[in-house]
Amino acid sequence: MTRVAVSKTVLRWALERSVRREDVELKFPKLSEWLSSQSQPTLRQLEAFAKATCTPLGFLFLAEPPVERLSIPHFRTLDGSMRGSSPDLLETVQTMERRQAWMREYLIEQRQEPLKFVRSVRLADEFRLVANQIRSTLGLDTQWASQQHTWTAALRELQKKMEEVGILVVVNGVVGNNNHRKLDVDEFRGFVLVDEYAPLVFVNGADGKAAQMFTLAHELAHVWLGSSAAFDLRQLQPADDATEQACNRIAAEFLVPEVEFSRFWTSITQGQDRFQMIAQQFKVSELVAARRALDIGKINRDEFLDFYRDYQERERRTTTGQEGGNFYATQNLRISRRFAETIVHAVSEGKLLYHEAYILTGLHGQTFERFVQHLVGEPL
Repeated sequence: MTRVAVSKTVLRWALERSVRREDVELKFPKLSEWLSSQSQPTLRQLEAFAKATCTPLGFLFLAEPPVERLSIPHFRTLDGSMRGSSPDLLETVQTMERRQAWMREYLIEQRQEPLKFVRSVRLADEFRLVANQIRSTLGLDTQWASQQHTWTAALRELQKKMEEVGILVVVNGVVGNNNHRKLDVDEFRGFVLVDEYAPLVFVNGADGKAAQMFTLAHELAHVWLGSSAAFDLRQLQPADDATEQACNRIAAEFLVPEVEFSRFWTSITQGQDRFQMIAQQFKVSELVAARRALDIGKINRDEFLDFYRDYQERERRTTTGQEGGNFYATQNLRISRRFAETIVHAVSEGKLLYHEAYILTGLHGQTFERFVQHLVGEPL
């Protein structure tokens, strides 16, 4: 049986970059022998190892590990550093970059004008004014969220308004359509790829719906400021970075305007669950409501921390952010409805080949055909 000579340094790198290291070690009992050069894997074993570690097979034939870097800053709340990113995040960003590049080129060919709101504000601009500009561009008033019946309805309304003005909105909790590769909320809640023709925002769908709302608002601020980035927003706190902090202030004012918040706060009577009522009114999470109360000076830091600890405990006892429902309806979120409609239009005009559409959408053959029929009501 033919064995493949593989660098143990590269094997160790592939193992360490895997987000499922324990599963890999259990699946390959001879891995320790490969790492110590006592034996070498067969080609079939190496292919299986590449798949298990989400590593391109070609990388495993290199003498030294390749240098993989995320193409955008990855801000972490705890220390603000830009550490190594998981294969899941790397692959997801690369997929979105390919989609954005195609969309940009297509729109330019169609003689579309660049979007005026992208990079339209500066870091020094007053955050309330920026929040107002975003609402105005999207056609929303300060009470838009309270007019929706549920968090999900408010979230979908915001997504729809964003896509209507030209922003690609993608919500996905897994890598592509691979339900075995769930995206880690602790690593990132979302990222933004800024472009004047096809700005793209990605929300980690494994997160709770109300938390996704804050992520979207944070990403909107990034688009207006013109700054691409990935972020985790732990405890709803930005990294120690001026742009991240500005985006958080803009997002909070966009979702929970201070004037509206203060007016609603005075209507809450003693004994009522303040943060739950605020969350229901503005369609945000209770944590956002409590954080906003702290920012505006309605509660002190000790009160916020007490609430935060209780909120964390409740979150651990519940399951949020589960995707489900109709597969083809879910694709509107995983692909971006605006992007999907543009793909379908390009295919119907003969400006995009079917196999190219398959690659861009991640849907192939009859699955793509059925999705198109679900999307536009008729086959191509």
